[in-house]
Amino acid sequence: MSIEYLGVREVAGSLIVLEGVRDASYEEMVDIQLANGERRRGRVIEIREDVAVIQVFEGTTGISNSNTRTRFQGKALEIPLSKEILGRTMDGLGRPIDGLGPIFPQVHWDVNGNPINPISRKYPRDFIQTGISAIDGLTTLIRGQKLPVFSGNGLPHDALAVQIVKQAQIRSHGNGDQRFAVVFAAMGVKNDVAQYFRKSFEESGVLDNVVMFMNLANDPVVERIVTPRCALTAAEYLAFEHNMHVLVVLTDMTSYCEAIREISSSKGEIPSRKGYPGYTYSDLASLYERAGMLKDREGSITQIPILTMPNDDITHPIPDLTGYITEGQVVLDRSLHQKGIYPPIIVLPSLSRLMKDGIGEGYTREDHPDVVNQLFASYAKVQEVKALAAVIGEDELSPTDKLYMEFGKAFEEQFVAQTQEENRVIEDTLDIGWDLLGILPRGELDRLTEERLDRHHKPKTKDRD
Repeated sequence: MSIEYLGVREVAGSLIVLEGVRDASYEEMVDIQLANGERRRGRVIEIREDVAVIQVFEGTTGISNSNTRTRFQGKALEIPLSKEILGRTMDGLGRPIDGLGPIFPQVHWDVNGNPINPISRKYPRDFIQTGISAIDGLTTLIRGQKLPVFSGNGLPHDALAVQIVKQAQIRSHGNGDQRFAVVFAAMGVKNDVAQYFRKSFEESGVLDNVVMFMNLANDPVVERIVTPRCALTAAEYLAFEHNMHVLVVLTDMTSYCEAIREISSSKGEIPSRKGYPGYTYSDLASLYERAGMLKDREGSITQIPILTMPNDDITHPIPDLTGYITEGQVVLDRSLHQKGIYPPIIVLPSLSRLMKDGIGEGYTREDHPDVVNQLFASYAKVQEVKALAAVIGEDELSPTDKLYMEFGKAFEEQFVAQTQEENRVIEDTLDIGWDLLGILPRGELDRLTEERLDRHHKPKTKDRD
């Protein structure tokens, strides 16, 4: 028997507090009827004895302490799912907003998902080609991995996200897998940014293979907390029910964490670092750990969360905690962006912890691991030479050091930099790497075997262009 409660004890921000509640459960959905007949939805986020704290999705404006009627549904938030969600655009709660009518569901799934037993996981191996050299070559994305992008305000992470969605394909067998799909979730974005995403996917012809969840900046903050959970639930359905390989792009996780902080403050919780609640780590982990592969399923979920670092501070709690949970990071750099380099990926602090098991012979190309090691080592040497040049002047550098300066400039302009429409296959990326290593003397390439050098190294002449 369903019980209806009349009146609320307290209204605070987007929260209402009910007392005398019986048999309520955490994450349970609630129907709220205002005195004027308007209906809203909420969910239980805290229970203390007979007191329940409820998030109201549409906000608490107009809610009366005495005439509000509340009814508990006895289940968590569920979204309708079928394969026809491909090509559709939903709001942050999984409701269609593209004017194409409702979803005719095959199933309804709880957006909170189910924890994956670590024993049932399959180790990620296959390479996902993004067509972006700085990612494919040096911070390789592996199917089933979670690889975040650390960006900053004003940096082109939106353009990078669009390019990845347009170009990503699995290259485990040399060709793109036809069962590849993308789930794209935007949280707290402005209307013009949302329109940019929609238009870009539509014009590129990939929209039919993309599921979009859009939470705009003027949408309720509470909805922002649910958006990535809806997106990941859709990804799990496509991956584990229809055996598809799903790439999930979540942007911007900073907006999501700020929503958590706002809700936590409304609840009166004791803040931790920079005002974020102490459970931020476990909350982020509940999202990131929904990526992966299962031994008894053919499908997979790969995650690329994108976050903007406040003041470009990589030690800020959001990138700091994200780095602990995920398997590497791709870092965008403001100084490279100011040089006009796109994408402005700074390779030295970027890494992919799983790339060693997904590159080389049988995955990308047999020389890939050696080229990566040498490019990293040589570009690190470039930074040392730049520091020396800042002290003694570039004219006083040794001939070898001047070659490193030339290599560093060419590396940024030819390897890292590419246009937003340029889709490089991994073979082209590795060939560019070998071409750049030809700038340096053979004796400096100490991460490569003599056999590898004999086969691939092409030294440049002194009168090179």
